[in-house]
Amino acid sequence: MNALKLIVFLVFFPLFQNNYAQENIKEKLLKIAIIEEKVMMPMRDGIRLSTDIYRPKNIKKAPIIFSRTPYNFNTWQNEKEEFRTMERAYEAIKHGYAYVVQNERGRYFSEGDWDILGIPLTDGYDAFTWMTQQVWSNGKIGTLGCSSTAEWQMAVAALDHPSHAAMVPQGYGAGIGTVGEYFEQGNWYRGGAEQLLFPSWLYSVEHDKFKPRIPKGASQEDLIRISRFYDLAPENPPVDWAESFKHLPLQDLLKNVNGKKEIYDKMIRRKPNNEEWFNGGLYHDTMDFGVPSFWFVSWYDVSVSPNLALFNHVRKMAKDEMVRDNQYLVIAPTLHCGFTRATKNTIVGERSMGDATLNYDDQIYAWFDYLLKGEDNDFKKDTPRVQYFTMGKNIWQASDTWPPSKTVMKTYYLQSDGNANSRFGDGVLSSKKDKRGKTSDMFLYDPMNPVKSYGGGVCCTGNAVQGGSFDQREMEKRKDILVYTSEPLKEGVEVSGFIKSTLYLSSDAKDTDLTIKLIDVYPDGTAFNLDETIQRVRYREGYEKEVFMNQGNIYEVPLTPMATSNYFKKGHRIRIEVSSSNFPRFARNLNSGGNNYDEINSKIATNKIHHSSNYPSSISLPFVENK
Repeated sequence: MNALKLIVFLVFFPLFQNNYAQENIKEKLLKIAIIEEKVMMPMRDGIRLSTDIYRPKNIKKAPIIFSRTPYNFNTWQNEKEEFRTMERAYEAIKHGYAYVVQNERGRYFSEGDWDILGIPLTDGYDAFTWMTQQVWSNGKIGTLGCSSTAEWQMAVAALDHPSHAAMVPQGYGAGIGTVGEYFEQGNWYRGGAEQLLFPSWLYSVEHDKFKPRIPKGASQEDLIRISRFYDLAPENPPVDWAESFKHLPLQDLLKNVNGKKEIYDKMIRRKPNNEEWFNGGLYHDTMDFGVPSFWFVSWYDVSVSPNLALFNHVRKMAKDEMVRDNQYLVIAPTLHCGFTRATKNTIVGERSMGDATLNYDDQIYAWFDYLLKGEDNDFKKDTPRVQYFTMGKNIWQASDTWPPSKTVMKTYYLQSDGNANSRFGDGVLSSKKDKRGKTSDMFLYDPMNPVKSYGGGVCCTGNAVQGGSFDQREMEKRKDILVYTSEPLKEGVEVSGFIKSTLYLSSDAKDTDLTIKLIDVYPDGTAFNLDETIQRVRYREGYEKEVFMNQGNIYEVPLTPMATSNYFKKGHRIRIEVSSSNFPRFARNLNSGGNNYDEINSKIATNKIHHSSNYPSSISLPFVENK
């Protein structure tokens, strides 16, 4: 009987705790907050956006923390999101802020039609204007959110609304169209190859065109009442994405799983330079930027490098000196939006990062206090311009710039005796160019047997890819992975910054992809991945045109820069892997030179990586000089 009681206790006590916590946060919130649900905020075209407002009872005019999202925050049906929303609202009100959360147009109780990139930028601008005009507003608004709740902020910041006084974008890569060397169009591409996170993400979040709709003009009273009965959140049948991503043609991925396909159908056909990428909600570096920002980035997110490039771009190019001077950055050793989940023993994949905790909330509220309340606090004195976590040392470090100012680029050249295939081959990374007789390595790339994605910076791919740092040794047995490894390091070195790589390729295919992965190899052989990238070869000369290969010619292929901060300890080795696929993180190149998205037939490519003195394939690493 005692054993039975224990089992019942272990099963039901966590549920009781969770329910108690939710009830407790409700009670605490009601004591200090005035809550207005389903306020239908009008946009300039007459569309109304569903908005919940939490404002402090004891403050007549409060600054606002604003979160706009495509996700469900119905506080009556969705208990998990209800709890999160109330927690955020409670923390904001405790700190003297109103908290406003709003659904994008076409999402849940908001009117209009939703489009992942087509939502008018004016929605954000109009929301700022409406909130500023409320009698309880002090006229200052800060935006806060991660992922889809952050990505809209950059393009709206270019509009420079006078009340938009501060931003905290986190995991925001899908809001960046083009910046510097990066032409990702909101993470749809990397190096011209499609990132497959979007089909699975769209399947999980997009509402069907035949969804139930609330009649336009419904009253706030009616909306509150029906929200108790109808959540408007679909329950999609589960999908085995590890298998579903294999479906060809690529354009039919969502059709194959009975998903809503209209947005995907449209986007999968867009080439990287399509004008539609520049008409939606993406930020491009041709735009100005008008808002002080506290950026949060993760080493194992889908878009580390362009996120860091945007921080640098705004610091250098924003027209307003005050905006340029008020840009701050945190880079954490976590997965997508995993900042607050860092612990005193943070494990990312299989690699321990040690104590990766940081006082995120304290810093964020100090930032908002400084800019939204006008407090003369110590944020600028106490907060480093860049806080970055160095893996390997497992410590937080500070710098005035990214990369740190005391970095020196060191170039390693690929070498071999012609057999760098797999980790059992003879591939070497050397500080000298290859002068030996065998000056290339050949591998076969079969799109029907691609190199599997194993770890890395990922998001939203279901069961297909697990993000983080994993031992790559099993993967490195494949003959279609070229492996180049340095000698054991005589002294430990810190590599922090952007990593540039150039490969020289010949192929019997008109087009193919090149992938590269940077790895820290431990003395026992454990090989932890740090970052990876890809380049579709037809875009090696830029994304405005496609240039195909001719058999027998050798082509220079620069890859989009990677980024990391890692301490390679004494006795460790630096390794790179080179191949032509990293699937299903990136779509397979079928090697035909065709559209790729509408094809089902593939060609096996014979690819050669050249590393002679005339064709010096190389990788350049940012070494931090001893302090």
